[in-house]
Amino acid sequence: QVQLVESGGGLVQAGGSLRLSCAASGRTFSSYAMGWFRQAPGKEREFVAALRWSGGNAWYEDSLKGRFTISGDNAKNTVYLQMISLKPEDTAVYYCAADISPYPNLGSWIRAITTASVWDYWGQGTQVTVSS
Repeated sequence: QVQLVESGGGLVQAGGSLRLSCAASGRTFSSYAMGWFRQAPGKEREFVAALRWSGGNAWYEDSLKGRFTISGDNAKNTVYLQMISLKPEDTAVYYCAADISPYPNLGSWIRAITTASVWDYWGQGTQVTVSS
């Protein structure tokens, strides 16, 4: 069984920064990509960012570009999310996800990754609260 464990969430003032971490453990598996989603109260889970190991491609929700940066270590099945200039509207539970299914090309991967249902494994989530 594969487990994804997030850490690094917490309470921060607007304008502050946080770095989330996610590590995969359990049976040996090789992920094609890892990523982050978030879900605010009363809202649907939304895509934040993803990192495809092959080629090192990163993809972001447009509105988060420039403030959020995804990085990771494929050998360790670990992914990070650096968040700066945080805003109250960034308040949400942040979920780590892993995808073990390959895609034929970068374009097909990008078209798929914003949909939560295509991801194979999920963490339990970590709360990020940004106060104004």
